[in-house]
Amino acid sequence: MTRSERKCPICSKPRVAEHSPFCSKRCRDRDLLRWLDDGYALPGPPSFSDIPQDE
Repeated sequence: MTRSERKCPICSKPRVAEHSPFCSKRCRDRDLLRWLDDGYALPGPPSFSDIPQDE
């Protein structure tokens, strides 16, 4: 049975153990920047500030 090579989730190059699950420090940093810039979102209940208030 052959094991499939897992790819970097950012650029699809082969992963490197030092930066797993990414291929390089650059891809790892790009992923972090996406989290910090709200490029990713976790599902959850809406916050009260998202619901319009009746006056």
